[in-house]
Amino acid sequence: MENSNGGAGDIQGLDYKPPVQYKLRLTGITRYIDLPQIVVCGDQSAGKSSVLEAISGIRFPTKDNLCTRFATELVLRRDENAGVKVSIIPGSNRDDHEKQRLSEFSHEVDMNSPDIGGLIEEAKQVMGLSQTKVFSSDVLRVEFQGVNQPHLTLVDLPGLFRAGSREQSEHEAPIVHQMVRGYMEQPRSIILAVVSAKSDFALQEVTKYARELDPDGMRTLGLITKPDTLSKDSDSEVAYIAMAQNKDVVFRLGWHVLRNRSFETRDVSAEARDVEETRFFESGAWASLNPSTVGIRSLKPRLSNILRDQILQHLPSLHSDVLSGIQDCELRLKQLGEARSTPYEQRRHLQRVSWKFSVLMKASVDGVYSDAFFGHAKTEEGRRKRLRAVVQNGLEDFAEDVRIKGHAQAITEDDGEHDSGSKQVSTITRTAYVASVKELMRHNRGIELSGTFNPSIIGELFREQCQPWREIVANVQNSILQSTRWTARAIVEEVAVSDTVDAIFALVDRAIENLGRNVNTKVEELLRPYLAGHPITYNHYLISNVQHIQADRQRRALKEKIQNEFNPSRAAFGLNDADLSRLINIVVEREEADMGDYASQLAVDYMQAYYKVAMKNCVDDVSIHAIEEQLVRNLPPVFNSDVLEKLDDAQVANLVAEKQSSAIDRAHNEEKLSNLVKASQELQRLDRHLLQLHVIESHEAIPDINEQSEPPKTGLHTDGHLDHLPSNLSVGVSTGVDAVTSPPSSAVEAEVDVGYPAQAMRKKLKKGRQSGGAYSYD
Repeated sequence: MENSNGGAGDIQGLDYKPPVQYKLRLTGITRYIDLPQIVVCGDQSAGKSSVLEAISGIRFPTKDNLCTRFATELVLRRDENAGVKVSIIPGSNRDDHEKQRLSEFSHEVDMNSPDIGGLIEEAKQVMGLSQTKVFSSDVLRVEFQGVNQPHLTLVDLPGLFRAGSREQSEHEAPIVHQMVRGYMEQPRSIILAVVSAKSDFALQEVTKYARELDPDGMRTLGLITKPDTLSKDSDSEVAYIAMAQNKDVVFRLGWHVLRNRSFETRDVSAEARDVEETRFFESGAWASLNPSTVGIRSLKPRLSNILRDQILQHLPSLHSDVLSGIQDCELRLKQLGEARSTPYEQRRHLQRVSWKFSVLMKASVDGVYSDAFFGHAKTEEGRRKRLRAVVQNGLEDFAEDVRIKGHAQAITEDDGEHDSGSKQVSTITRTAYVASVKELMRHNRGIELSGTFNPSIIGELFREQCQPWREIVANVQNSILQSTRWTARAIVEEVAVSDTVDAIFALVDRAIENLGRNVNTKVEELLRPYLAGHPITYNHYLISNVQHIQADRQRRALKEKIQNEFNPSRAAFGLNDADLSRLINIVVEREEADMGDYASQLAVDYMQAYYKVAMKNCVDDVSIHAIEEQLVRNLPPVFNSDVLEKLDDAQVANLVAEKQSSAIDRAHNEEKLSNLVKASQELQRLDRHLLQLHVIESHEAIPDINEQSEPPKTGLHTDGHLDHLPSNLSVGVSTGVDAVTSPPSSAVEAEVDVGYPAQAMRKKLKKGRQSGGAYSYD
């Protein structure tokens, strides 16, 4: 005996496997990813509630002109144990306290006469709906399972309206329209557009939205209600019958027609309602329609099949979205770091950050750049993270700057040779410089003999010449300190969570600032002998440099005299005895020089020789004793365990205690990640089973279902392959559930998770193509 839902009274052979969309919804991913679903939408009083009642057997409120204030998700599942489970899915705008309160909502539904009118009124109160808050983003979820229920998920949306009434204001209409459009525009949603034959089709806004949001009509199923209100043979009846035949407004999924309960028949049983509907469609002009497009008995399997195909079509993109969501969650959780609510968690987190910082900083100053943190040396960021290379290059530039720009005046020969090499340094000829030194010596004479000079004159000349050193040293010092701070900041950003970076770096920066002061102290100590003391060196290169300077000067003077005495431009150059005698006199001639000139020349020679020795020593001293010893080698310990031991719990909390928003964010992403991982596992199981069916298909010749005169035998090969699956055998997709070998109550309702007959599955698999590890279907 058949019941009101079009199933068999005998439950033997029914497929009780939970459908894949039901399993996915149980994982909670509907809050993050749009799943394939059927959204029931239409104008107010178009008969949506009657449609849902006919499909599920649950009584929905059908009061005219009463607008639903929230979306209702109706989850139907076939199960041998009947039951109703009610819950509220909080909207994204709810805080944690409200979410907890709404998640505890429950309501008892009488299974003998299921009616959710009272449930909806109670849900309104729990959601806080009132005259000031007329609509809610929360979703009322009703899960109804029973032996005759189809595997189906529908979302009932508030009815569209324009004019206001006592219970709803016209100002609320845009809110409803926005909510309905939000569901309809989701690309994975099937639009069940409910159109009342009682009203002019052109005036019903749901059709306008359907054609706007689904212009090609690929995912819209039109549903005509109240056909019995049309006058027989009227133009309206003819128009609606043409529409039901998909001749007027064309949808890929076509149209369906239902006869609703009238006000007078609102209390009749479901069986009586179905009988009356069948009698209506078997008579009159409506009898010309295909029986599969009229009545509730054909609508339920039709919706199941449509939803099933939608799931299989979007399976690859759905899995891709899930994996993308998992990656986003993992990245965000990595950014948030571990929980840091207690002093123990905070100190443990800070110790891990400290250890990672010290390791990366040591690698940076040691020149070991194997860690992924350092990136590629071809990029600007990668080069700046390599602190040892930055320091080495900076000190090389420093040595070059001192060599080229370190002297106050560049002393050149009178012939213009030995250019200073820098346009920033003023030049002076040796003759002019010696003359200025001679004048200085006259005013600085002591007890020295003529032709000698006061030893302090060398120190005075040297201190004047090395004045630019202080600025050059300060520049390299500041440059390396700035690079050090940048690298330290980059390391902190790498090892610490974003909301603790500023506080931790402030601690590190204070330590680097102390090292900078140590560098300043050491630099002053190193420069003092040069800028304020008298020249001291025991380097034998001093005398060597003096000899080299004097020999070079004498060589140039000798060359000039020979060129003046002899004409080197003659083609033949020969020396007679007289020429040879003059040449010898030139070589051995001693000029009767002015004693002051001689002493001045000697003082300049010693100053230049000492400058070369002191310059090299200063460059090495600053590089080694200031930059390396006071700064670079002390960078890894600036944030080590010894530093952390000196911090009390309050200081640790100031550094890494997480904000409430971060804790909420972490909890949200952990929950989301858990749900997405479960969903990914379900999708992977489905992929594997579809692949197995594809393998079976490739090994067996599948007879055309339309040409079979009798169902083939059922059995299993010894290798486990299914042998000649009958068309009405339900193939299980869910892990751990074997295929049901007895026929279901209706071949149309036999499903693979969502209701797939084996032959239909095979025909789908023939059209499937493998794409990125999953299957897409034509």
